[in-house]
Amino acid sequence: MAETIEEGSLVFVADGEDGIGSVRKILADESALVVYIENSGDFVIPRAAVRAVHSGKVVLNLDELPRPVLEAIGHARKSEFPH
Repeated sequence: MAETIEEGSLVFVADGEDGIGSVRKILADESALVVYIENSGDFVIPRAAVRAVHSGKVVLNLDELPRPVLEAIGHARKSEFPH
């Protein structure tokens, strides 16, 4: 049985990595998610960019993400490592 995406689920770029944000909202037609990415804010992520959903986690497929989202992901953990 496939798990469903829920608001509040943590978002990852790969299993075993640190989370980069969380799901804020699922659009009514379920074609996209609004995801908060740490240090960058909210982004609309197409459902096609979700690689897996399990254990309350959403794992993204980087190949399906637009450039602004990829750039935001690159800055997600920077406040923890300021140098």
